[in-house]
Amino acid sequence: MNRDAWGSLKKSLFFTSEDVGCLFGVTRASAQVFCSRQVKNGAFIRLKKDFYVLDERWPYLDRQDFFAIANHLQVPSYISCTTALVYYGVTTQAPQGWYESVALKRSIQYAAGGAAFSYFKLKKDCYFGFTKIGPFFMAKKEKAFLDACHLSAHGRYAFDLAALDMDRLDMAETETLMAPFPERTRNRVKDIWGSGLAI
Repeated sequence: MNRDAWGSLKKSLFFTSEDVGCLFGVTRASAQVFCSRQVKNGAFIRLKKDFYVLDERWPYLDRQDFFAIANHLQVPSYISCTTALVYYGVTTQAPQGWYESVALKRSIQYAAGGAAFSYFKLKKDCYFGFTKIGPFFMAKKEKAFLDACHLSAHGRYAFDLAALDMDRLDMAETETLMAPFPERTRNRVKDIWGSGLAI
């Protein structure tokens, strides 16, 4: 096998069979067979159909790498809910190796190599309030809180309220961001925050 091609592959955070085909100068069909063999051999980790990470790189990936992978596993999406709240120091209660995102297409989960990537579908009207931080998209902390409240209010998410440090959230920003959310969500936020919130 081409050493230069392998060297390039080792620098890639993730890749597809098309990437492999281009690097090694083989057809897409041959690249797909090669990738399948490498998954069986334990050299590649398949996160979903035609989306791979090198097994030897996996133990050395940091949190930002996993956030970037999460963004690309389902496009468009952004990191949110408890994963984002941990990032901002609003809560410390998050399972290790668990990455939560909001998406437009569908709710789904991918799991491999001891990591799980969960996606929660939101309507387009509620898909906002995120920013790019380095190589990944992340909800603002108040939006991550709202996303978690919205999903939990509709029975789609288990939210550990006892672990929240509400002093780290801006009440006025939360009120501004929650305008497009349904009444059930706004009531959920008010129940959590208390009488200080005007909605």
